Amino acid sequence: MQRKTRKLDNMESKKPKYKAQSEQDRCVACGACMKACPKDAISINKGCFAVVDENLCIGCGICEKNCPAGVMHKVLR
Repeated sequence: MQRKTRKLDNMESKKPKYKAQSEQDRCVACGACMKACPKDAISINKGCFAVVDENLCIGCGICEKNCPAGVMHKVLR
């Protein structure tokens, strides 16, 4: 049992392979990505564009699927 627990702890401590990235010049600041993010890693900067906190982002791609403007992308770290 102890061996499995250590393996899971190691997996959780590694950085995710992917992160979210916003095309800030095309973002319409609707907030759909921010509302969809399960880790609250996205905020809207000054009402103009989405900003991703890379320390919180797990690279799941939910924001990309929910962005009506198509400006959120799941990219390699």
